[in-house]
Amino acid sequence: MKTADELLAAIDEKACLDIVADWVRHKSYTQTDGERALVEHVVGQMRGLGLDAAPSPVEAERFNAIGTWRGTGGGKSLLFNGHLDTNPATEGWTVDPWGGLVDDRFIYGIGVSNMKAGDAASFCAVKTLVDAGVRLKGDVVLTYVVGELQGGVGTLAAIRNGFRADYFINSEPTDLAAITMHAAAFTFIIELQGVTRHMSKREEAVDAIVAACDLVPRLNGMTFSDAPDADHRAINRVHVGVMRGALGREFHEWRPPQVADVVRLKGSGRYGPGQTQAAALADFRRVLDDLERRFPGLKATVEAEDVKGRPLMPAFRVDRDARIVKTVNAAYRKVRGTDQPTGAITPPGFYGTDAGHFYKELGAEGIVCGPGGRYNTMPDERVDIADYLDMVRIYLLAMLDICELD
Repeated sequence: MKTADELLAAIDEKACLDIVADWVRHKSYTQTDGERALVEHVVGQMRGLGLDAAPSPVEAERFNAIGTWRGTGGGKSLLFNGHLDTNPATEGWTVDPWGGLVDDRFIYGIGVSNMKAGDAASFCAVKTLVDAGVRLKGDVVLTYVVGELQGGVGTLAAIRNGFRADYFINSEPTDLAAITMHAAAFTFIIELQGVTRHMSKREEAVDAIVAACDLVPRLNGMTFSDAPDADHRAINRVHVGVMRGALGREFHEWRPPQVADVVRLKGSGRYGPGQTQAAALADFRRVLDDLERRFPGLKATVEAEDVKGRPLMPAFRVDRDARIVKTVNAAYRKVRGTDQPTGAITPPGFYGTDAGHFYKELGAEGIVCGPGGRYNTMPDERVDIADYLDMVRIYLLAMLDICELD
């Protein structure tokens, strides 16, 4: 029987890099034919390893790529979760977003950080064990989903199709930190209605744009009043990402001498486990009440956006002394020789991830830990090669510990 050190030494680093580069070369923009093509490609690769794998339905023509490496029995099961669909490439790239470029330090490509490197790391860990002739007692379930960018519809479909395990690891990019708590996410819309006048009588007006400029920094500085402790407050955040103001609700722009009487703000809020959207909206209302007092005649409304058919990303939490946390911490320590950063660490603590669905729907014990993060969602998105290969090693050790060698 091979030891853990021998199995770590058996990792084929070039093959691991080739696999993630291959996945990057698939232009798997969310809700496109390319998404489906990558799902089918990954299913084929899992079948090539001998896994029980198939496309699993999500909605309409969308499918997840899910495979199970069956154990011999008697061990705990471990599920890996991550999405294959990506955001679009932005302007400013200096390399081909779909070239799968690997240089002496980085793997480049749209979606490599968010989150094909994390997905490929768990696949390569399984491949290493299979190629070494290892058998585990417990099952390893690989859930490579779509639709995380639509609130996690792919992971919810996987859960409702019966895919689950004793423990899970979500591979969102955390720069290999162990995230034990992250926020829930929601979108809000605030509308300010002022009073218009011609600029010659501006003193008689209530300028909605001026009020909005006063309001936005106050919103962006908020934490919510129902945060029970410092960890929760650390992942409370509000950000206004859209501001539109002009004349009337049709936002007429052709009459700039008029004082703008309508502004619409759209933003996102984050709050921790046990906190509520209702409490967040009540906090917004108190801020808006104060704004109305300081701008007499202004009327302000706030509501949460409800996108029909799309779930909200729930919050996630796991105890720091839970088995999965200790397992991943120990694997990190063996691979890197130092203690793993662990907790409600930001910026990953502000993410919405599919871990929240496993936590909310199943009460499952898991952790969020993946490669990438510091170069996430930016031109020339990339992942450090060293981080990616260490993640393969950490995932492999987690499989050995949770599922147990036969």
